[in-house]
Amino acid sequence: MLLSQLFTKTRKEALKDEVAKNAQLLIRAGFIHKEMAGVYAYLPLGLRVLSKIENIIREELNSVGGQEMLMTALQKKELWEKTNRWDDKVVDDWFKTTLKNGTELRLAFTHEEPLTNIMTNFVSSYKDLPIYAYQFQTKFRNELRAKSGIMRGREFLMKDLYDFSRSKEEHEKFYEKMKEVYMTIFKRLGIGDQTYLTMSSGGSFSKYSFEFQTITDAGEDTILYDEKTGVAVNKDDDSEDIFADFGIDRSSLDLKEARSVEVGDIYSLGEKYSKALGLTYKNEDGKEQYVYMGSYGLGLGRLMGTIVEALSDEKGIVWPGSVAPFTYHLLCLSKESRIKNQADKIYDQLRGKNIEVLYDDRDVSVGVKFADADLIGIPKQMIVSEKTLEKGTEAIEIKNRKDGTTTQGNVGDIEL
Repeated sequence: MLLSQLFTKTRKEALKDEVAKNAQLLIRAGFIHKEMAGVYAYLPLGLRVLSKIENIIREELNSVGGQEMLMTALQKKELWEKTNRWDDKVVDDWFKTTLKNGTELRLAFTHEEPLTNIMTNFVSSYKDLPIYAYQFQTKFRNELRAKSGIMRGREFLMKDLYDFSRSKEEHEKFYEKMKEVYMTIFKRLGIGDQTYLTMSSGGSFSKYSFEFQTITDAGEDTILYDEKTGVAVNKDDDSEDIFADFGIDRSSLDLKEARSVEVGDIYSLGEKYSKALGLTYKNEDGKEQYVYMGSYGLGLGRLMGTIVEALSDEKGIVWPGSVAPFTYHLLCLSKESRIKNQADKIYDQLRGKNIEVLYDDRDVSVGVKFADADLIGIPKQMIVSEKTLEKGTEAIEIKNRKDGTTTQGNVGDIEL
């Protein structure tokens, strides 16, 4: 892509009413547009990052038998009444709407009820289970105060997966597997080293639940963690009974305290929704049983914002290669036609190899080009200048955005 043709532009200053670091940098770099508090549009650069995050998650979920689908955002009242979650006293952050005929609806922020209802059409025998269904869908939450930029919004893209198992034991095997899947996802997203599987107080179906917390100053939570063992606990839930219940001697841990942001959660749901909505199956003996369920959430905007918070520096964003909008940011550091022509040829060569490249072909100063490249944060900056041209027609300089180190090479040696 030619930077001169990209309709977004970088900004020197952030919006005055935007206090979150992730949103400040993403707005300045042209990745997102703030529509209103808690509501952001993803511009071309931002959508490329979001799509790469989505594809990493999709690959990992498919590898363990996940089946992708897409459910509706409009949800009917009857299903939620059956599980006693329609009343605002029970769930108070819905967006409600009414059809012209007076029918009440809500905009989805989760999908346990609708998906359980769907499964009643397809599950009747033990042979139909287990099922691991997931989707990527825009959710809506009527937050009282939207804050933290794209990490907590009123409208956001979420991956939610639900497991439908024959028993608690079958569910727990998948639950444990999903812990590993999530950590693999975070490693691929570049935040694995800063992310901890964290124990916290459980819900209705287990004494403890698990969430995934990434260390960052922008976090809303505080965790106690041990780097050597990877053990972590939400500070609000810290007690001798927890690291004991898991066979851990607390006295042997060198615990550190840090601010963190929750980037994922996994829950056991038990039979609550299957009982309320009549989701049953016949076991090998022909006996009717309720399906045992679990849910697993990941907010894609929250992940994107966390990456920015955790990995950026004073110059701007530093994307991991796995989710960067482009692999290379090509910079031509001269207005001379012979050098500009060489940069154009290199751009065409890279595109011919299907290598993703953002080419800064603008007629602006070298300082502006480097400042914008550092702000946008593509991990590899490819430089063409009078200096490189002296070394050959394919000579290039590669600058590492993260640490500023440079290497010399030839564009012909670059592979996918």
